[in-house]
Amino acid sequence: MRYTLGCSLSYNILAETLFIFNLEVAHLKSLAILNESLTLSPDLRRRTYVTPDFQNRYLGVNVPVGPFSLEYNAEVELTVLRADPASIHETPVAELPLDILPFLLPSRFVSSDRLTPFAQAEFGHLPKGHQRVNAICNWIHDRLTYQPGSSDEQTTADESLLRRAGVCRDFAHLGTAFCRALGIPARFVSCYAHGLVPSDFHAVFEAYLDGRWWLFDATRQANLDGLVRIGVGRDAAEIAFSTPYGNMQPTGMQIRINRADGQDGPATRTVDAISTEEPAPHAGAA
Repeated sequence: MRYTLGCSLSYNILAETLFIFNLEVAHLKSLAILNESLTLSPDLRRRTYVTPDFQNRYLGVNVPVGPFSLEYNAEVELTVLRADPASIHETPVAELPLDILPFLLPSRFVSSDRLTPFAQAEFGHLPKGHQRVNAICNWIHDRLTYQPGSSDEQTTADESLLRRAGVCRDFAHLGTAFCRALGIPARFVSCYAHGLVPSDFHAVFEAYLDGRWWLFDATRQANLDGLVRIGVGRDAAEIAFSTPYGNMQPTGMQIRINRADGQDGPATRTVDAISTEEPAPHAGAA
């Protein structure tokens, strides 16, 4: 499927500020970038870095005092792999590639060690595989309230469980934590999400099953086959769309993603398992 997407961000800079942005779509074999542009106002010197493993794209800009804005636009062709969820099994920990093991460990916002007893009691008896991870998503969706303002950038997965409320970031952290607590590698994903209303930067997670990363969205608010990846990491700390070092005030943000053919009416949500990665731990990079 072909999409047009992008974002518009604006700030009032009160003292010189370094921004680290992660908002450009990732370089993946499944994600052809047909064209893209990124405009800064004022036009400032840019530093860029692409991580060799995940192809996350980082942009660094030192911004002086005054108004500052960023405009990013892209047209992409997304290719997804579809499969029957019942055919996807869990990979025993003893058989996992060693470079996948960090995604079994607790991280800053994914407190899987604290949630292990709860996860084992709630989900340990379920049949292993894609369907168990989907059951985790159903549990989160049914028991947590999607409530903007109920959490902040410091909220951890166990705190979200206690509060029984959060936003997409919190739902993804909790799903990731439950998976890791069950011995299923999982990682945090930021993306542009077709079908999300209102449009915003979205957070989901991927679980490593049967030698491939599979997408999951516990909010149930976007189309799994319409998620255009920006970045992946152990948790949100590694792939925030904007990390400022300085004194500034956000003054505006607009996120957009539309089908390039203009057919943006309500779509039936897929029940297929969806993957945008190659069948290897970190494959998929262009």
